[in-house]
Amino acid sequence: MIQPSRVLLFIGIFTISAAGQNADEGRRHFESRCSACHGANGKGGELGPPIVERLAARSDGELSAVVRSGIPNRGMPAFEFSDEQLRDLVAFLGTLRPPATLVLPRKRVRLVDGSTLEGAVLNQTSRDLQLRTDDHRIHLLRKSGERFRPVTSQVDWPTYNGQVGGNRFSTIQQITKNNVGTLAPKWIFTLNDAPQVETTPVVVEGVMYVTSANECYALDAGSGREIWHFRRPRTERLAGNAAGGMNRGVAVAGGRVFMVTDNAHLLALDRATGTVVWETEMADWHQNYNATSAPLVVGNLVVSGTAGGEQGVRGFIGAWDQNTGKEAWRFWTVPAPGEPGSETWKGKGIEHPSTAAWFTGTYDAALDTVYWPTGNPGPDYNGDDRQGDNLYSCSVVALDGKTGKLKWYYQFTPHDIWDWDATEPPVLVDSNWHGQPRKLLVQANRNGFFYVLDRVDGKLLLAQPFVKKVTWASSIGSDGRPVLNPIEKQPDGSIKTCPAVEGAANWVSTSFHPATGFYYVQSLEKCNFYVKEPAAWGLGKDYMGGTTRPVPNDDPRKVLRAIDIQTGKIAWELPQVGEAVTWGGVLSTSTGLVFFGEDTGMLMAVDAATGKPLWDFQTSQFWKASPMTYVFDGNQYVAVAAGQSIIAFGLTR
Repeated sequence: MIQPSRVLLFIGIFTISAAGQNADEGRRHFESRCSACHGANGKGGELGPPIVERLAARSDGELSAVVRSGIPNRGMPAFEFSDEQLRDLVAFLGTLRPPATLVLPRKRVRLVDGSTLEGAVLNQTSRDLQLRTDDHRIHLLRKSGERFRPVTSQVDWPTYNGQVGGNRFSTIQQITKNNVGTLAPKWIFTLNDAPQVETTPVVVEGVMYVTSANECYALDAGSGREIWHFRRPRTERLAGNAAGGMNRGVAVAGGRVFMVTDNAHLLALDRATGTVVWETEMADWHQNYNATSAPLVVGNLVVSGTAGGEQGVRGFIGAWDQNTGKEAWRFWTVPAPGEPGSETWKGKGIEHPSTAAWFTGTYDAALDTVYWPTGNPGPDYNGDDRQGDNLYSCSVVALDGKTGKLKWYYQFTPHDIWDWDATEPPVLVDSNWHGQPRKLLVQANRNGFFYVLDRVDGKLLLAQPFVKKVTWASSIGSDGRPVLNPIEKQPDGSIKTCPAVEGAANWVSTSFHPATGFYYVQSLEKCNFYVKEPAAWGLGKDYMGGTTRPVPNDDPRKVLRAIDIQTGKIAWELPQVGEAVTWGGVLSTSTGLVFFGEDTGMLMAVDAATGKPLWDFQTSQFWKASPMTYVFDGNQYVAVAAGQSIIAFGLTR
């Protein structure tokens, strides 16, 4: 079904591209105004980059907007054209676009074992070759004399956190405390025209998949060379975080790559070509829904939630069949009026309850249980019209993997008015608990407390503060509920509360190390003044119910902490010098290392047992992503998104 907005967009594009267009006249405009930079054929010149591929990714309407507005931060000025001249120019640019279906050259090569391989050439340099054979497989090859040798990954990173249990911990043995000092960049890939990249690379069978909003690239994981690129225009007039261009990654299963779009659609892409196999609408973006995070593979299903909490959507977690895209189940994170749990919403707030399940959850295949963190209730800072606990906001819900039925839940922050959602990684750990084997779920929550739960039944085992600045509650009681401190209002009506709205922790990755028994988290020491205001819900509008402002002389600080999960005590900590505004997570390894995004832009490695710094590389970027690791062609890499680029590091000796 075509949405009305899409019809209007089509009409607008048709009008500008079809009315009075003259490609020959447009060529003259291009040659006189554009070719000096971009070359007469659009393939690049002395002063500007090639634009042919970018033409293929933009509609006529988008091209018109770029010509008239320019791209000042990239050095492209705005140009003044009449409407007729602009139509002619865009018509000519259309002739430079490559056809929708390219006929790729074919090649037969001889491998080092004497066999031959024939297929379509996807990419080639003097050192490597990418072939897609007729059986729909991608082959990555490296030159060896006059022949080629196949290469691939030996250890994959197949999902957002490397494993569906959410623990960003690696058993790869190559990079150790003794040689980590020789790590250096091996390749860099830049996502052109993307905003700050938040993706975690996923690597399967030698191919790396990275994303930004409505874009997915398949890369050779050993060289960073592009294999294919999927892109569609970003949604105009979209509300919410996805409008800023963020996307955190993909899920992979079989021959398909799954990703969400900015307008809350779920896509299945063909792994060999990047073409769309199926597409389903998870929710109507006109009702303030959007989507930002990586889906999760659960058996033969793919599970996802959506964003839109700041705009008052009703949150949900859904599962779709991997083969068809047909919805298998849906769990609403807020009960409908009259359903069990709705009594925890007293007032009209249940009409626009938020509680978006926007972040990637985790999965225990043995228990066939999906664990998904939920967002905060709305409006964020004003709870007057939603008295009660507001289930299932600020919770982790345990759902049956096949049916989506609720097994248990635990609510971290009942009746939240501080924007402390629970969308931090719910990490699944199999470990001894006080001497007995137990299946655990651990989380450093945004509200400043570290929690250990039994993931079979949801029983609270431990809750301890992991930051120093916690003022809203004195402890978590034996009943699992916070013991609240009195609220003291400032003369202007605001409330000083710690943690700040960013939380003591947030969505960036955490890790548990089985050998040390420590859980590693990038924590934030910061407070805010919270101000409550009236809130009115509306389409395309934020639904916050207030604001926050900094506390003078608060001295915010990012601190990497190692938490002993048996006691909740801090084993060691590493305070950082910076503005405390970055969002870089952690990765730990069985060789005793913790990699993390340090607050001034360094990627760092420290000793997992002591926190002693062992290596750093200054990216000079603002972190919005977390590191991962894999083995390709026998060599271990550590990769991370920094700025607009993916950087892959490897040992130099």
